[in-house]
Amino acid sequence: MKTDIQIAQEAKMKPIWEVAEKLDIKMDDLELYGRYKAKLSDDFLKSLEGRPDGKLVLVTAINPTPAGEGKTTTTVGIGEALGKLGKKAVIALREPSLGPCFGIKGGAAGGGYAQVVPMEDLNLHFTGDFHAITSANNLLAAMLDNHIMQGNALGIDPKQVVWKRCLDMNDRALRNIVIGLGKKSDGVVREDHFIITVASEIMAILCLADDIADLKKRLSRIIVAYRYDGTPVTAADLKAVGSMAALLKDAIRPNLIQTIENTPALVHGGPFANIAHGCNSVRATKAALKLADYVITEAGFGADLGAEKFLDIKCRMAGLKPDAIVLVATVRALKYNGGVPKTELGAENLEALKAGIVNLEKHIENLKQYDVPVVVTLNRFTEDTDAELGYVEKFCRDRGCDFALSEVWGKGGDGGIELAEHLLNTLETKKSNFHTLYPDEMPLKEKIETVAKKIYGADGVSFDPAALTTLDKLTELGFGNMPVCMAKTQYSLSDDPKKLGRPTDFTVNVREVYVSAGAGFVVAITGTIMTMPGLPKSPAAERIDVNEEGMIDGLF
Repeated sequence: MKTDIQIAQEAKMKPIWEVAEKLDIKMDDLELYGRYKAKLSDDFLKSLEGRPDGKLVLVTAINPTPAGEGKTTTTVGIGEALGKLGKKAVIALREPSLGPCFGIKGGAAGGGYAQVVPMEDLNLHFTGDFHAITSANNLLAAMLDNHIMQGNALGIDPKQVVWKRCLDMNDRALRNIVIGLGKKSDGVVREDHFIITVASEIMAILCLADDIADLKKRLSRIIVAYRYDGTPVTAADLKAVGSMAALLKDAIRPNLIQTIENTPALVHGGPFANIAHGCNSVRATKAALKLADYVITEAGFGADLGAEKFLDIKCRMAGLKPDAIVLVATVRALKYNGGVPKTELGAENLEALKAGIVNLEKHIENLKQYDVPVVVTLNRFTEDTDAELGYVEKFCRDRGCDFALSEVWGKGGDGGIELAEHLLNTLETKKSNFHTLYPDEMPLKEKIETVAKKIYGADGVSFDPAALTTLDKLTELGFGNMPVCMAKTQYSLSDDPKKLGRPTDFTVNVREVYVSAGAGFVVAITGTIMTMPGLPKSPAAERIDVNEEGMIDGLF
């Protein structure tokens, strides 16, 4: 069996300007990054205003397991299948982070014959967007510390600096550091921290900004620290906005690449869904809606994280309305939720399937709260039995969901025809009455409790005293109408990664709260979630290599 990278390297890619023609994009509208990558120009994006929107489909999944679900693979496969059915479709994805690529999770290009290419470029440096975000983030950090050292005219309290440096790599040693050691000229000594680039507020801002003007407004609102009197200090106070925007002027433009079957794909932005809002850029999604009749996009990790944030943060801010949601699962993952070890998932086990399908059940219930039609799909594995597949199909149809099998990993678009046809039928026969889970005016504490109870199934929320104090302070500062971005483990509906299936009788603990004023949401840190991951004992980086011809191996 060929690996993902072998399949990707054998793909017959078309020059990106030929792929662009499928969306009626001319050569002059592209800013080329070689032969197979391009950015859409600002002038072209402005020219799309006034065009009608296509249908928007969100692809999400059950909670991830070691057995695999294939959310991005399904997203790509649906786009390829719609193309085979003669539909004008485009895929809208996030860019991968280097952290997981060299860690344990791998890349984010899809898999098998449902991948976006060039896979190696996408999973590594791509068009440099993440480097620009990292640079803008760390420029602000440097200007902040320089201001404190050069007399501190703004009266910043070094013990109340909240802006953190970032790096797009899993490096636990940088979570908590001390800076300014050495000579007096080396800066003010204080505790500092690193987060991974995908958790940076700059990433969220880039993904939520409409254009350069909106980007600069959002950058100006970033709170970097508090004064001794408790008032906030912003990036605008530090006069950092212009330089940060200059670093981001190219990064804000969506990237165009293609799938193995030459379906157009807009890939832009990459916030993690377990510690950030987990969706590709608003700019890319809105452009896609103007360019195609069907836009297939995905949101990170399970529906309790990525889908909730897509619906309650991205759609709320951007005025988007999904027309349908595809919920991805596998028989293997459901049996894993039912208590079967990873090594025994190949054997038929209806009892474990019945025990673990409650995870899928909860996600169906959650998505139905938004009044958007749901299609459930199973990524089919060769060892799945007819009895197992039949049980899941009946379970879904009994709950009012359309259902289809997917074999896009092994067959590409041909393996997604059944799913694409069911999706088209749902779009034609069922109406979306999308609404958010909670109103803007609901107090922040109640918003957190609403997500925990209605989406996670928690009995309630416990707040550390410091978190409650911060919530009160943020409300006083005028941030009470913002949505909440929950930072939570992706492996469980609860904040405990070991509680699989559909946990009951649990409380979510919120230990920290902070505002991302530029992005426009309040972040609640739950459980033991980390904003700077670490590498595993045997990281993927040990198995990645490049030969003398420049061909990369071991990337997945």
